[in-house]
Amino acid sequence: MSISQHSAERAPHIGTLPAGPLGTIADVDGVSVGHWTLAEGALQTGVTVIRPHRGDPFVDKVPAAASVINGFGKSVGLVQLDELGTLETPIALTNTFGVAALAQAQIRAAVCANPRIGREWSTVNPLVFECNDGYLNDIQALAVTEHHFNEAFDAASTDVASGALGAGRGMSCFDLKGGIGTASRVVGAAGRDYTVGALVLANFGRLPMLTIDGMPVGRVLAERASAAEAEAVNAANAAANATADKPEQGSIIMIVATDAPLDSRQLKRLSLRAAAGLARTGSVYGHGSGDIALAFSTAYTVPHGADFVELPPLVADHRMDPLFRACADSVEQAILDALWRAESVTGRDGHRRLSLRDSVPDLARLLRNSAR
Repeated sequence: MSISQHSAERAPHIGTLPAGPLGTIADVDGVSVGHWTLAEGALQTGVTVIRPHRGDPFVDKVPAAASVINGFGKSVGLVQLDELGTLETPIALTNTFGVAALAQAQIRAAVCANPRIGREWSTVNPLVFECNDGYLNDIQALAVTEHHFNEAFDAASTDVASGALGAGRGMSCFDLKGGIGTASRVVGAAGRDYTVGALVLANFGRLPMLTIDGMPVGRVLAERASAAEAEAVNAANAAANATADKPEQGSIIMIVATDAPLDSRQLKRLSLRAAAGLARTGSVYGHGSGDIALAFSTAYTVPHGADFVELPPLVADHRMDPLFRACADSVEQAILDALWRAESVTGRDGHRRLSLRDSVPDLARLLRNSAR
């Protein structure tokens, strides 16, 4: 189903590196994203699928690696990814209790496309990441099914929507409405221009911690909410019980794509820099937060069953700093995009999350004043 977004207006630009023409992860050539969204009363959830290229990822695998920044999560596929350093399926995002259904859907899709899987060939490694949307979504309903993976896969395109849709429909971020966010940066490294794109599933943080482009916006909003008390003006609804000492219980999945030629070891290093962008927004990777970053490259593929793999010239390690910077900036921008694009949502048991822009009608003025 279609979910409206607040406005075509973009969030403030983070850093000085330019974005790609789309300003999304799809600026990395070949990458596409599809969503399936369920927004019906107590059911506020969905699926997001990221395709690394236009072909079959089992036949033509892409190099990849992940970093587990804080491991409070229930993902599938990370063990083999760490061992072999390649993707074999599209990347799927959903709620915590939808992981098994999407893993089975990925297996069925791969076997349908390649009947030799699990027989003459090796088995396939499904890759599913999750966040817990149980505050807004009746997660016990197990509403996500295999069919919904196929819906999101078939919807994949380079026109990447963000906000409270797909896997992000029921997510919360800094006690506000979270969801899907995306961004890109173009940067020069080793004498050539490369693109780094990010897509996040943002479901983490406490309001007083929220930092926007270095500005302590969350602290201002929390103080404003405390002063308003029962009047519940501006950010008060979203800030209910959002005290600084309340533990963080959320997660974020950060997917980073690049067209820079890197091997899996280097992509591991790149994925770790997503944590820098996450930290800038105010996260401390709390005890109950599952913070995972995955990076992949579209510069070459690894053919299934090949005796030898021909690699292009790789960017030397000592030339990777610009890519690290682009990764951090694009992740920070993607988190802000998720907050900026999300709409307010009411879900299970009347639970409600206000969007950043609904909570703070004077957000633009607040950001200008904070910058002084």
